[in-house]
Amino acid sequence: MSDFRYVAHELSGREVTGVVSADNQQEALQQLAARKLFPVKVTPADATRRFLWPSAWPVRASRIAGFYSQLADLLLGGVPLLRSLALMQRKTKDARFQKIVADIHDQVANGSRLADAFALHPNVFSDLAVSMVRAGEEGSFLEDALQRVAEFTRKRELLKNQVVGAMVYPAFLLVTGTIIVTCMMIFFVPKFEPIFERLSERGELPWATSALMGFSNLLKNYGLLAGAMIVVAVVLLLRYLKTKSGRLRWDRLRLTLRPTGSLVRSLAIARFCRVLGTLMRSGVPLLRALQISKDAAGNLVIGQTIAVAAEEVTAGRSLAAPLESSGQFPEEVVEMITVAEESNNLEHILIQIADRLEEQAQIRLALLVRLLEPCMLLIMAGMVLFVVAALLLPIFQSSGIV
Repeated sequence: MSDFRYVAHELSGREVTGVVSADNQQEALQQLAARKLFPVKVTPADATRRFLWPSAWPVRASRIAGFYSQLADLLLGGVPLLRSLALMQRKTKDARFQKIVADIHDQVANGSRLADAFALHPNVFSDLAVSMVRAGEEGSFLEDALQRVAEFTRKRELLKNQVVGAMVYPAFLLVTGTIIVTCMMIFFVPKFEPIFERLSERGELPWATSALMGFSNLLKNYGLLAGAMIVVAVVLLLRYLKTKSGRLRWDRLRLTLRPTGSLVRSLAIARFCRVLGTLMRSGVPLLRALQISKDAAGNLVIGQTIAVAAEEVTAGRSLAAPLESSGQFPEEVVEMITVAEESNNLEHILIQIADRLEEQAQIRLALLVRLLEPCMLLIMAGMVLFVVAALLLPIFQSSGIV
């Protein structure tokens, strides 16, 4: 008999960890099921590092989505699971992912379910994928579950790439403008200091030029110290944001900032609706689906709202009522969820809500980016114009032109 470490969820959604003794992993899972626990990860206590170390490496989402889709196609074609996994292992060109697929093959060959083998690599296969695959295995629709998780992974990666791609050009303008102005302040502006010394002694130096020279000297003399302080502040801020209180404050701020707050809210609610709808379509129980979709929302404020809604559902109430009372969900979304619950069509309506919110978010994101680009250009031009004007103004005054 061996010891197995586990991470599981209770019916209430609370995460629990511990160790269970069993002859094999399948028996450990049966013991957890008998205790009304939903296992997320079960690993041998003396072999956790051996199973998890390949998962520490990042794997591209497109590669994982392709793995789901190709595995589903092989199973639909009548190829047995073990043979399909062996074929996927040989076809995989990424050596890191190949080791993970090999470990999954070995686990399944030793009697583990595919979902339990996925759960051994939480950095590669999400809770969403594990739960959908487990539901597919239990309901005999594994191929369909794999296709759905592949589709979800592709859509999530597409949305992420669209957001990142939209912000590349404004970020490039910001970085380029900052570098240009900094170089001007450190290397170009100080060359004019001897010219302005006499005007400064007579008190005839314009305020703009005086401020520019003072900032230039400050940046030249204390620039490295200021840069180091900024780096330390950023590191401390990032460490604080990793804490629960810091993350909660940051997520609340993101929802209240204008004009991006509504965009962040729409994307978080869209992720929640898509994950919840996809899980329910795959046969995952509503409480377990709410627990996963809460974490998938990507915002702790929205996640807390969903957690409260899950407690209400546990008590036998509807899902729409706590979402409406929270004030975090738009009225039209709550109304659609209410109608969907009444018509027993919640999973399909949730997918439609996600599609609509993502489409609206993409339109608003494109508009914000179009407005942001000329604003960044105007800011850069204004900064350069101020530097040039501050340098030329005393020259014009001393020559009698102004």
